[in-house]
Amino acid sequence: MAKQKKTAITPTRDENYPEWYQQVVRAADLAENSDVRGCMVIKPWGYALWENIKIGLDKMFKETGHVNAYFPLFIPKSYLEKEAEHVEGFAKECAVVTHHRLEVGPDGRLVPAGELEEPLVVRPTSETIIGATFAKWVQSYRDLPLLINQWANVVRWEMRTRLFLRTAEFLWQEGHTVHETSEEAWKETRLILDLYKKFAEEYMAMPVLVGEKTAEERFPGADSTLCIEAMMQDRKALQAGTSHFLGQNFSKASNIQYQSREGRNEFAWTTSWGVSTRLIGGMIMTHGDDDGMVMPPRLAPQHVVILPIIRKEEDREAIMDYCKEIASELRKQRFYDRDVEVVIDDRDINAGEKGWGWVKKGIPVRAEIGPRDLANNAVFMARRDTNEKQGMNKDAFISGVVELLDDIQQSMLKRALDYRAEYTRDIDSYDEFVSFFTPENRERPEAHGGFAMSHWCDSSECEDKINDDLSVTIRCIPFDRAESGEGTCVCCGEPSSGRVVFAKSY
Repeated sequence: MAKQKKTAITPTRDENYPEWYQQVVRAADLAENSDVRGCMVIKPWGYALWENIKIGLDKMFKETGHVNAYFPLFIPKSYLEKEAEHVEGFAKECAVVTHHRLEVGPDGRLVPAGELEEPLVVRPTSETIIGATFAKWVQSYRDLPLLINQWANVVRWEMRTRLFLRTAEFLWQEGHTVHETSEEAWKETRLILDLYKKFAEEYMAMPVLVGEKTAEERFPGADSTLCIEAMMQDRKALQAGTSHFLGQNFSKASNIQYQSREGRNEFAWTTSWGVSTRLIGGMIMTHGDDDGMVMPPRLAPQHVVILPIIRKEEDREAIMDYCKEIASELRKQRFYDRDVEVVIDDRDINAGEKGWGWVKKGIPVRAEIGPRDLANNAVFMARRDTNEKQGMNKDAFISGVVELLDDIQQSMLKRALDYRAEYTRDIDSYDEFVSFFTPENRERPEAHGGFAMSHWCDSSECEDKINDDLSVTIRCIPFDRAESGEGTCVCCGEPSSGRVVFAKSY
């Protein structure tokens, strides 16, 4: 009987994927559950990761002309009621403030007092409150386009929560723009989707499919919702970002009008778009393994950890000086738009425990340095993505660290692309479709599911039936759908103009 490989995370991905995910978050020291139901505490290592996401995306936004602002956390209830689809879509998730102070009651307990004239909704999204502000800012076509982004928190009162993926409060960015024409607003919607795809693949090493949501999956109140969809290691889809073409719906609700070039009052065309801390969950489920987190170097809080191995006190000073020398030289290197970032872990704990801690945190490169390495002018290096280890010359390690980090980044993307390709299949019969998404119908239950590229007749009836029967949804309608050729709907057999992406999802 083969000896079972020891792993840092139990259960493994194959044994219990949802619990594996929770354990990776905990072992990597990314976040923990708060005492407030459904909320999370993002710990320093996790927040540093979010900060790097912010830095990368913020740079992209500013390079395309967007600027940051901040808008109120509280939204008058009447604002949400201005757009019918919008209020219906978010009503069940809203947290509502009805009083503005507390008083001590007869039994000594605090009770709400000072009832508000109008209830305030804690921001679930900001189209309405920002729209009210834009109505004041926009007077003429000369004020357009208006390209605004904010980094903020939002509250959506989720019943079932999971760290990073779905919590009652989470962090995000939300962009809101105003345009003179429909064409300009649509161009903005596509621009942002392209930025999200670029960021997901070039920074996160997470490949995504792009396309349009069906009417059933569309953002409440939008004319069109575009999305990026990634495949996780349990073959489920994760909606990682959305960009909405809002048409004139919200400008009419908020009265965002401008004087046109011809001197007429016109309603503006608007967009909104956002990604959140859900990206961190996507990163975990795309790259993590049974030893913990695996960080893409472009976003990792630190690139290299140096682990001094000191067995004799008389060696400490020489080894530490050697470690500091290597760290100093590494920090002079430039990896993409960041200096190579290095931490020396000189904590007085067991060397094996220390090393395993960094494995679980997912730092891209570990360098152990002991007396033998000092004597040989060498380091013992391990890369996290493959767990390959080797001793190498110190100077070669320093001069090659940027190439090494880039190889890790590209290898992680390729591995994720290969995984997606393995579990993406063209499916034309409903029996095969059911089998693909039903583990007990397959010879290898652990390998069921993924992305089914199947024909659809564009009817909500077939979309609903597939969802009701299999908990499978249309993740996106590819922009190049027509290139897949005409066919017949996998559900009803009626004509189809092309394939769409079906999957189970988060």
